[in-house]
Amino acid sequence: MTTITFLGSGNAFCPSGRMHSLVLIDNQILVDAPPTVVPQMRKHGICPSSITDLFITHWHGDHTFGVPFLLLERKWISDRNGEQHLRIHSIEGGAEKLEQLCELAYPESLSDLHWVSHNHEHGETHGWQFERFEVCHNPLTEPHGYRFEKEKIILVHCGDSGPCDNIERLAPEADVMIIELGIPDYVDSPYHYTPSRLRDLALRNPETIFLATHNFSESGDKSELPDNVIEVEDGEIYSF
Repeated sequence: MTTITFLGSGNAFCPSGRMHSLVLIDNQILVDAPPTVVPQMRKHGICPSSITDLFITHWHGDHTFGVPFLLLERKWISDRNGEQHLRIHSIEGGAEKLEQLCELAYPESLSDLHWVSHNHEHGETHGWQFERFEVCHNPLTEPHGYRFEKEKIILVHCGDSGPCDNIERLAPEADVMIIELGIPDYVDSPYHYTPSRLRDLALRNPETIFLATHNFSESGDKSELPDNVIEVEDGEIYSF
């Protein structure tokens, strides 16, 4: 059985009742690391040193500024003996960016940590085959999503993205697509899904379950969306 835990469901501004968007797959694979990653994990009973893989979708602060906190917690609290290894997956050059971030946050404190950077476009972890793909977000953030497949289950995490060819390509084959709902319809930006854009995508792919996160609205507020779209809340767990 696969489980998807939403440790947060809000966008960069954390609307009332929502922490930063944060997805945990099978209690070991984390997608992104927002600034409050450690308290978000503790709130839901997840030990930071139990994370084996961290996938980075893009370089915006609400998705990466928690990396130094995550590494520092593992070093001094939950993995003081350095027995647990962490693989961080990002595009080429990601290791250098994260090293700079850690040095800015905690000078000379994290340089001795044992974490491994992977920049492969394809790979495998815990039985999941994964593939990285480009999406439509601010190009300065080098935005990507990830397609995961295990035992004929296809799970797609779109990162932060507006409509794009790769999401259109992957939506029909995905069993579950984690997709952002970052702005309301009256905000004009190509870099995010709005309720009407997500409605159109879901109606064209009725067999796919869309789990909408990175939500602009307050907790409990729901948009008018098709039945195959679920606007997730913090702490919700989905199993399949």
